[in-house]
Amino acid sequence: MRHLKLLIVEDDPQIAEIQRRFVERLGNVELAGIAHNLTDAEDLVDVLQPDLMLLDVFFPDGNGLDLLRRLRARNGHTDIILITAAREVETLRSALHGGVFDYILKPLVYERLEEAIYNYRQHRDRLDNLERVAQKEVDALLPRAHNETGNEPERLPKGIDALTLDTIRKVLQEDGNWSADAVGQRIGASRTTARRYLEYLVSAGELIAEVNYGSVGRPERRYRLLPKDPA
Repeated sequence: MRHLKLLIVEDDPQIAEIQRRFVERLGNVELAGIAHNLTDAEDLVDVLQPDLMLLDVFFPDGNGLDLLRRLRARNGHTDIILITAAREVETLRSALHGGVFDYILKPLVYERLEEAIYNYRQHRDRLDNLERVAQKEVDALLPRAHNETGNEPERLPKGIDALTLDTIRKVLQEDGNWSADAVGQRIGASRTTARRYLEYLVSAGELIAEVNYGSVGRPERRYRLLPKDPA
């Protein structure tokens, strides 16, 4: 399995350091460099030719989506995972039009990044091993096409069981902000297991995750259901 060459583009040094530590925990991923502004990022892409870039949207010197468009305009081969606090639908739409591989909302957690890198590696491996393209191979490379009709059952990633997921959804129907510890205790599972399911529900748009620093300053992720739109 070949290494993925990855570039971090994040203007906040503390967030960039968190991402660096997460990336170094991943197997077969080489951190090619870190850029704190878009000018340096573009230079590093030209020189290092990374396979993948973790890219923020908002920078003091511009917008990450503009960099994405420039790379696409010159047929650059670096793929993009956006990691951003931007929750506007228009930003998401622009990112999808630009061809991002994934869109991750801050604050970033390791499990969500690990899932994104796993999916990206599977995608690259399938693409690299193709000799001729048939419809089934195209369908495998474009998974969104499977769910356009809405008639197929929910496709769950590796490590997510449908029965456990439904149990957690029922727990979350109760009012309150839930920690992974509390959810794990309710379903008889470990904190790590509960957090994996909770982060999946965040990525699926069913939950909101917020950081609570508590009385002693120790950060803790809290989860709550997205409010329903009024009828």
